[in-house]
Amino acid sequence: MKITTREVEHVARLSKLALSQEELTKMTGQLDEILSYVDKLEELDTSSIAPTFNVFSATNAFREDLTRPSLSQAEALQNGPQHDGQTFLVPRII
Repeated sequence: MKITTREVEHVARLSKLALSQEELTKMTGQLDEILSYVDKLEELDTSSIAPTFNVFSATNAFREDLTRPSLSQAEALQNGPQHDGQTFLVPRII
């Protein structure tokens, strides 16, 4: 697929990019190479390959949910710089 300078200008305008003539020429060449590579990939027969969303065969990377005891309120409050025995004390922000 051949991309034109006019198409690159259009995409740049939509992207709110101000490209100089030199950048426009360079970008046109680079995008043309990318699109040529995509066209080459489309030549491959992928009809026997199952669609995937992940390149790894892992089905579930999460651990099992286990019920465990949590910190008591007193233990949790020890982690903060200031507390009143019930809650953390933080600076008032308005």
